[in-house]
Order: sequence, then C-alpha cells, then structure tokens
Amino acid sequence: MQRNWEIFGWRISPLFIVTVLIPTAIAFLYFGVFASDIYISESKFVVRSPDKPSVGGVGILLKTAGFSNANDELYAAHEYIRSRDALRAIDDKSRFRGSYSMPNISAFDRFGGLGVSSTFEDLYKYFRGKVSVNYDATSSVTTLSVRAYNPKDSQYFNERLLEMAEQTVNRMNTRGRADVINNSQVEVDNAKIAARNAAAALARYRNRSGVVDPEKQAGFQLQMVSKLQDELIANRTQVAELRNYAPDNPQIPALRARIASLEEQIDTELGKVTGSRRSLAGEIEVYQGLMLESQYSDKRLAAAMASLQEAESEARRKQAYVERIVQPNRPDSPLEPRRWAGILATFVIGMVAWGILSLLLAGVREHQL
Repeated sequence: MQRNWEIFGWRISPLFIVTVLIPTAIAFLYFGVFASDIYISESKFVVRSPDKPSVGGVGILLKTAGFSNANDELYAAHEYIRSRDALRAIDDKSRFRGSYSMPNISAFDRFGGLGVSSTFEDLYKYFRGKVSVNYDATSSVTTLSVRAYNPKDSQYFNERLLEMAEQTVNRMNTRGRADVINNSQVEVDNAKIAARNAAAALARYRNRSGVVDPEKQAGFQLQMVSKLQDELIANRTQVAELRNYAPDNPQIPALRARIASLEEQIDTELGKVTGSRRSLAGEIEVYQGLMLESQYSDKRLAAAMASLQEAESEARRKQAYVERIVQPNRPDSPLEPRRWAGILATFVIGMVAWGILSLLLAGVREHQL
C-alpha cells in the first residue's frame, strides 16, 4: 500500500510530490531565480525580382507593381543566415562568443556554462538556437529573429545578419549576370573569328583567281557571246543573200573570213565560261561555297551580338534584391522567458502525469487483489 506523507497538515502521496511538487519547485526556482532575461530583435524583409513568379498575399501586390518573389535568392539568403559562414562573420574578434559568454548570464543559459565544451561546432549549435528565420509563404515575408541577453547585441547581430543576406543576394546577382554575359561574349568572339576567317578565305580566292565575282563575270562573258552570235547571224544572212543574188560579189570571201573569225571568238568566249577546269563555271562553284560561308558567318555574328545585347538587358532587368519591410529593432524590455507561463505549464503537465500514473497504479493494485 502506498504511504502518504503529511506536509503542513496535508496528506500528500509520494507520487504527487515526484510528478507535481518537485518539478514545479524546480521550475519556480529556474524561472524565478536563474533564468536570464532574453531580448528579441526582429526584422522583416522580402527578396523580389522584376519577373520571377510570386505567390499570394503581399506577393500578389508586389506582382501587380511589376515585382515578384525571387525564390532561388530567397532560399539562398535563408540558408546563409543560419550557416557556419554567417556565424564566422558575426563572430569576428569573438564578438558573438563574448556576448553570449558574459558572467551576468545564467550558467544555464550562457555559452560554455555548466562545463559544456566551447568548440566551434558547439558554438554553431548554440547559434542555431538563438537565430530563427521564419518564412510566410502567403505574404512572401521573411521574419528574422535574434535572441540575446542585452538589447544592444540583439539589434546588432540582427542588423549584421540582414546585411549579409543582402550581400548574398547581390553576390548571386553578380555571379549570374557575369555567367550569362560571359557565355554570350564567348559566342560573339567565336562568331567574329569565324567571320574573319571566311572573309580572309574569300579574299585569297579573289587574289588567286583574279576574279572578284565569277557570277557577274560569267554574265558579262555571256553578253559578249550573245552580241557575237547576233553579229555572226547577220554576216551569215548577208552571205546567203549575196550568193543568191550576186554569187560573184567580191564581198563574199571577206564575209566568210569574218564569219570564221566570229565563230572562233565565240568558241573562245564560251570556253572561258564553260568547258574547262579553270572556266568560270568551275570557279562559280568554289566562289558560291566561300560566299555562303561568309554570309553565314556574318549572320551568326549579327545574331551573337544581338544575343549579347539581350543578355545584358536581361541581366540588368532580372536582378533580385532585398527589400526591408521592418528594420531591426532594439527591444526595451525582455520578451523571454515567460516566467509565470513556464511555471504554470510545468504544474499542469505534472498534474496530468500524476493523474495518469495514479490511474495506472490503481489498476495494478486491483489486479493484485
């Protein structure tokens, strides 16, 4: 049978003492005597970009104004704020470690208290408990909270972390802009080299062949052949008429000699256009290939330069940036710990535990009987 203890005239079971009185007394002692005041500094910000998709709430208002939430940069800023790199930055000259290791802070709350090791990893775990980043997907607003044991340090560390979030977003902007522009610039440089090589190849061909444009030259040659053929036809017609009406006309031999000369000249001019490896027809094939390559290179260069201009414009337009909604505040009174709430919560939990354990023990005793 469970014996009850009598305290100040009250008969109290040991179970009640263990589950309710002792935890409540410890909570009263901790929250009333040992727990240090905690000052909380808060700031609110959004990361937005002119053209990236956004969500509802404040995000919709930002979108209607031509801006939206920049998710990639936002998550990067969140991760950086709670990273080891951020801790190293704010712990410059042991500023963070010193602030949370002050002797006026309770041994239960300060860093390194109660003989706990003070390695960097231990400091990082402690840091994660003092800095919180809460993102509201409905409004796209991020709340940065820093807990410290004096109001000045809570504001200072909040401001420093917020500045580093801005620097992270700016660094991503710079890197992204440089990558896009550099890739486009490489394409422009390659297109310039290709265009220069194609123009040089065309110039070498013209110097070697002595012809600026074989197609135009062939057209000119054919025009000459056409004129010679017209003259040949006229001479043949004249010879035929003289043989019919005046066979003994002394002009006939001269006309025949002229006709032979015209035929030979026509054959020579046609040979320049077709019929040999060095004719204009053979040169046209080579010339057209070189000309097509030159035209393609010019168009490629024009397209690459247009792409570079567009990339530069897009890089400027797509920059994300941190917009502060609420500046880091300096609290004038501690918000934590909630002393009476902590004591009351300990008492309520103890009462619940006492009730459950009492029912379980009563059931066990009934089975034994």
